[in-house]
Amino acid sequence: MQQTSFTGFTQTGLNFLQQVAVENSKEWFESQRGVYNEHILAQFRALVEALAPTMLNIDDRFEVRPAIGKTLSRMNRDTRFSNDKSIYRNRMWLTFKRPSKEWTDAPVYFFEIKPYELAYGLGYYSASKGTMDRFRHLMLRQPKEFAKAAACCCSPFELVGESYKRPLVKDQDPALATWYNRKSFAVMTLDTQVETLFTPDLVTRLERGFSQLAPLYQFLMHVETLKQVPLEDL
Repeated sequence: MQQTSFTGFTQTGLNFLQQVAVENSKEWFESQRGVYNEHILAQFRALVEALAPTMLNIDDRFEVRPAIGKTLSRMNRDTRFSNDKSIYRNRMWLTFKRPSKEWTDAPVYFFEIKPYELAYGLGYYSASKGTMDRFRHLMLRQPKEFAKAAACCCSPFELVGESYKRPLVKDQDPALATWYNRKSFAVMTLDTQVETLFTPDLVTRLERGFSQLAPLYQFLMHVETLKQVPLEDL
């Protein structure tokens, strides 16, 4: 593996995220910007750089620039249309995806930290009905390819996402139905053992996990090609 400047996150960084939820003012954040820069932002940038070769091997069109708005989330929130008027989030994440204005409706790899947990995986932020209709169509049209994609979603990952209350197809194989009936979904793992964040070995863990999910990513990219086809023509 290539040498990387990623040395691991720190308890100081997690303490900062915990305090954000309590303090949540511009004055406090500015007073702690040095902690944010050194213990959160710098480590996220180094992590993106360390993961970039593996991610480009999965998709050479991924955005891999270690910058806010490219692969890194912002700490500040857009409160214009939210009942929650907190200025800052108490979490931060990175994503690997193709550049797109419709990124919420396209497959994305992600890794996120909070004060007491980490999460990573692959999925949709908020898939539209049109995307999920095409996903279901491809599931049925390419059963072998879907079986391979679903098979990669084993430990440590699990399928999550809201499902329709009523099955879309009656008497469907449960293994198929759990995918078929989702409104949107992600395959992810949650871990409260935050000590694993404090070591450079996190890079290897994410490389293995993201590579494991590559068959699902490729299947979802086939779904993307169907977006050029009107639903009525599928």
